[in-house]
Amino acid sequence: MLLENKTAVIYGGGGTVGGAMAGAFAAEGARVFLVGRTPATLEAAADRIRAAGGQAETAVVDAMDASAVNDHIDAVAEKAGSVDISVNVISQQGIFQPLADISTPDFVAAIGNALATQLITTKAAARHMVDQESGVLLFFGGSDPAHSIPGLGNVQVGMDAIESLRRQWAAELAPHGVRTVTLLSGGIIDSFPDIPEMEAARQGIVNASPFKRAATTADVGRVAAFVASEQGRSIASTQVNISFGACYG
Repeated sequence: MLLENKTAVIYGGGGTVGGAMAGAFAAEGARVFLVGRTPATLEAAADRIRAAGGQAETAVVDAMDASAVNDHIDAVAEKAGSVDISVNVISQQGIFQPLADISTPDFVAAIGNALATQLITTKAAARHMVDQESGVLLFFGGSDPAHSIPGLGNVQVGMDAIESLRRQWAAELAPHGVRTVTLLSGGIIDSFPDIPEMEAARQGIVNASPFKRAATTADVGRVAAFVASEQGRSIASTQVNISFGACYG
């Protein structure tokens, strides 16, 4: 198993993407800790993992509360003995409008909140990883500077900002043996709400790929597990493109 005896903390673990990552980590032998604010979705994801023979625990924690996040990850480290993988897939508040139509307070708040939760959770994990001289911080979404299209509002700006944060972590943590990797996705179509309004967005993601295909949550989980494993140890301080060629970042 790729992740046997490893400990993974997934913020947003009750969501579609977070749950897929957690399931893939557990299938490869990791003990996973699912964190979020909604007990029902967390437990549903954990139950699926347990039913498949994996190890999963849940905790209701507000990832904007630094004290709560630190208390939780300290408890995980004490219980499991290490913090080997940390990933925050909590979505930012996407405002899909022309920039000219978005109020400054709304724009600033959305980007600020997205950066804040990422900074809080990565700081918490990094403390333990630096002490261990090992660990993997995974990020999701990524930055594609080659493609900009109208109407994305704050969405790509926020992902670009988070990728900049990831690069800074890479510079500071690599000397301590901590890898930072972003999964550059271009959009995961089976994570979208199953409503007619999203069909055009799904098709647009497929059309953007030269293969006319789009990554799924299962693809996300498989790649994340490999990247986080010792077999992926040379993948560091970079993005891994899982967009079927739609993104050029």
